[in-house]
Amino acid sequence: MIRLYRKTVEPFLYAIGYTVLLLFRAIGQSHHLYFKRREILEQMFIAGVGSLFVVSIVSIFTGMILGLNTGLGLRDFGAEGQIGLLLTITLTREMSPFMTSLILAASVGSAMAAEIGTMKVSEEIDALEVMSISPVRYLVMPRIVGFSIMVPVLCVYSAALGILGGGIVGHFQLGIDMISYFQDVYYRISSVPGLKDLYVGLLKGYVFGLSIATISCSQGLRTEGGAIGVGQTTRKAVVTSFLMVIFSGYVLTALFYK
Repeated sequence: MIRLYRKTVEPFLYAIGYTVLLLFRAIGQSHHLYFKRREILEQMFIAGVGSLFVVSIVSIFTGMILGLNTGLGLRDFGAEGQIGLLLTITLTREMSPFMTSLILAASVGSAMAAEIGTMKVSEEIDALEVMSISPVRYLVMPRIVGFSIMVPVLCVYSAALGILGGGIVGHFQLGIDMISYFQDVYYRISSVPGLKDLYVGLLKGYVFGLSIATISCSQGLRTEGGAIGVGQTTRKAVVTSFLMVIFSGYVLTALFYK
């Protein structure tokens, strides 16, 4: 029993404690934001512009798939004209933050963990500490700030493309009038429940981005074992980020939509 605890529970608890402490240490370096603005903008470019193509393709086809399946289901009840309303709710509240965060975790988060992990095994992190340069201020804080800013922006972009894709499918395959479709979209977004969906989606995007960046940096800083360790770190960062996105998404949905 003790051996099982040391091999499973103890490393798990240590990883949680290290990651949470790393987040608070990064927050403690926030007074250096102005001096690290170039690095933050670079991370925003990597997370945002660098992922724009993949997010665009996935978003528009997700909207088309959701629109087609929803419209075919509603057609049996003669209510296929309501897909604009349903897609707006689904994409802004849940699907766009969830989908965008998984894409960025697999692409940017894995690269982030591998980059810092390579620096760790090649003793570059130790060299920074010897020169009295904080790795948290130099490496972690710009990545967390830049990543957590760009994820909500991409969530809005993803939702807009998904709604557009649903409208294209609704018009050409279900015979829905485009003007009526986008009137339903505008009506939902401009209403109080629609604004709540939008704000909750943005909050989810920020929480997901904060979680993914922190987990990726934490895994990178705890890398051991050379090239093999870097590979294991990358895999653990992606898997842990996926699980955290799913868990925190459920918690936030349950909290705001009781």
